[in-house]
Order: sequence, then structure tokens, then C-alpha cells
Amino acid sequence: MNYEVPKSEKIAYGGGLLGQNMIYNFMSMYIMFYFTDLLMIPTQAATIIVIIASLWDAMNDPMMGLLTDRTRTKWGKFRPYMIIGPVIIACTTIFCFLQYDVAPTTTIILAAISYILWGMSYTICDIPIWAITSSVSHEPDERNIMVTLGRIGGTIGTVLVTVGSIHILNLFGGERVASAYTFTAAIIAIIGAILMIIAGLKVKERIQPDKEVISIKQNMKTVTHNKPLMALMMALLVTNLVNGIRQSVQLYFVVYVWGDANYVTPVGLSLVIGMTLGMVVAPMLVKKFPKKKLFFIFSIIGSITSIVPFFGGREDVMLGLIFLGFSFACTGVISIVCSTMLLDAVEYSEWKLGYRGEGIIFSINTLLTKLSATIAKLILGVGLIMMCYVDNQTVTPLIQTGFSSMMYVIPAISFIIAMIPMMFYNLTDQQRIEIHEELEAKRKEAGK
Repeated sequence: MNYEVPKSEKIAYGGGLLGQNMIYNFMSMYIMFYFTDLLMIPTQAATIIVIIASLWDAMNDPMMGLLTDRTRTKWGKFRPYMIIGPVIIACTTIFCFLQYDVAPTTTIILAAISYILWGMSYTICDIPIWAITSSVSHEPDERNIMVTLGRIGGTIGTVLVTVGSIHILNLFGGERVASAYTFTAAIIAIIGAILMIIAGLKVKERIQPDKEVISIKQNMKTVTHNKPLMALMMALLVTNLVNGIRQSVQLYFVVYVWGDANYVTPVGLSLVIGMTLGMVVAPMLVKKFPKKKLFFIFSIIGSITSIVPFFGGREDVMLGLIFLGFSFACTGVISIVCSTMLLDAVEYSEWKLGYRGEGIIFSINTLLTKLSATIAKLILGVGLIMMCYVDNQTVTPLIQTGFSSMMYVIPAISFIIAMIPMMFYNLTDQQRIEIHEELEAKRKEAGK
């Protein structure tokens, strides 16, 4: 049996995550700034919109996970959503960055509706595009490669937006012109959607689900009866906050601490160099060292490299970029380690319960990612309120300390806190190998 995934599928999958993250990170970087500084929505109202919409979006994830686990089509469980979903995401992304020539209250209502619809449409594709990695091959190394390529593609997508979006905005008038965001959102959304659709058309599902659809109650046991997964999810909730808070605050940070919005570009370069380096070396490290140990080591290093610029010189751009790069490298390694642990959790579920439950497992993962993003936006919103932030705020020591704390201190603390739940992760590498071998033997007997 050929377990290797064709190179064309790997490239298409990496491209799909590249496109998805282009859209996601444009939204993460600019939506709050667009609401407060372009639509002139009060900070408190904008914070409430983002938090409520994000929480509602997160609550949708388990429902989408259950839906995909119950989906049976000739295209597979996940691919139909990867083909249809991107079209809806593109439309709602553009809708979020329209300028409304209406009364302030109506503007707030329309902004809330657009952001809620965007989150719901994003869910349609987000869970399937990650969950499909558990079904592309019987070979764990091939699945890990797909996850790694997806993460690298996502990182490149993040950087393309981080580095390039400010230049596209400038082509249409700059970051203080509302129509510039509309045109930039349209360009990014269309390109991203096309790449995602290609991935949906190209990537194949080779591990077929049982024809019998399990009940929702049984499906939920995939999470509630999976102790390693529970520990991993709690760690991910905090780990995801590292990049989540940085994405939310970076435009404010470079404007008010470093003094120039164009510094968004070098921040993006430090991210791509650091994250890519971490992701490239992670698969090799996973083969040589226990995953849990790697998580602890790089969490500690990540915390140290995050906090140094805060005390070493907040306004020192070069110092900040260097240590951000090291910190991003640590998150790159951790993201790959945790993603391979998720794939292990799928096999653990199949071994213990008799069914894989990829949809619900990856839906909980995306739920936690969105909860982390919601917490990040909440931190930003509360910080803006505490700093009495207004549009074109005069730079003060309080403003600089506040945004520097969000960029450096909170990520450093998050790295350390994430280690606590990981202490309860009890699936060893030896157990993982034994589980895989036992499942493969059963599949051969069943002729799968």
C-alpha cells in the first residue's frame, strides 16, 4: 500500500493554508483599527462587537465538527466544505471593510452583523481544512509533513499580509482612508479563496470513515474520554494567546511605540524567518525527542526571548525585531509539536473508543484558537479603555508602556502558564507507536 501523499497535493494543501491565513490575519490585524479609527465606532462598542462575535464564532466550532463527522459524500467528509466555504469567506471579508454612510448607531449594527457573519463563514472551512490532515495517509510521518506544510503555508500567508498589506493600503490612499481597506480586503480575500478552493479540489481523503454514523453523544466522548487531548487543549488555549495578542496589537505598537506604521513590514519579516525556521526544524526534533519535553524547552526559551526587549529597550527597533524573531521560532516549533499531538489524539480516540472523531477534535482546537483570539482582543480592548485611547492618540509614557506590555510581557507570561496543563499530558511516544501499530494491524485485517 502506498502511504505517500503526492507532492502536488502537499503543495496545494500548503497553498490552501497560505490563502486561509492571508484572510485571517488581515482581519486580525486591521478589523479593530478599522472599527475604531475609520468607522469611528467608540472603543467600548468596538470591543463589545469583537468579543461577542468571536465568542459566538467559537461556539459554532463544535457544531461544525459534529457536522463534518456525520458527513458522508463521494467527495469525502471534509472536501465539500473546503470547496464551498472559501467563496462565502471572501464575500463576508469584503463586507467587513465597507464604509457605511449612515448614522453612528446603524454603523455599529452593520459592523456587528458583518463581523459575526465573517466568523461563521470562516468556521465552515477552518475545521475541515485542518481535520483533513488526519485522513490523507495511513503513515504518521506523511500526516506530520502535511501539518508542517500547512503551518509553513499559513506562516507565509501571515507574513505576506503583514509585510504587503500596508503597501497595498498605501496604493489606495493609506491606513487612514476607509476605501483603501475595502480594496485591499477584496484583493486578499479573492486570492485567498482561490488558493483554498484549489486545496479542496486537489487533496484526497485516504482513510475512510465507517459507513455507520455515530451518535452525537458518542461523538462527544472523543473529547471527554480523551485525557491527553484535554491537557493539550488547555495548553493550546494559552499558547495561542502569544501570537493572538501580537497580531491584535502590532499596528498600535509600531505606530505609538516605534513611531511608524511601516514597521509592520519588518515585524512580518521577523515572524516569517522565526516561524519558518522553527517549523522546518520541528519535524526533525519530533523524531529525536519526546514531544512533551520539546514543548517545555521551547516554552521556556520563548518566554525569555519575549520579555528581554521590554526591559532592554522598548523603543529599540532592532533589539525588538531580533528577539521577536527568536520568540516566533519557539512558537513555530510548539505549533508543529502540538499539531502532531492532535493527530496522535485522533488515533488515541480510534484505539480507545473505536472511532476517530477528527471533526470534533479539530473543531475543539479551532474553538480554542478563537477563544485565544477573543481573549487577545479583550486584552487589547480593556487596555485601550484603561489608557483612555482615542483616535490619533498623543504618544505618552502610559501609551508606550501599555502597548509594549501587550507585545512583550503578556506573551512571555503565556508561554509559562501553558506549561501547567501540559504537565498532565500522559501519552508517551512509546504508547503512541504501539497504538499506531495496533490500529494498522486492525485496518489490514479489515481490508481498509
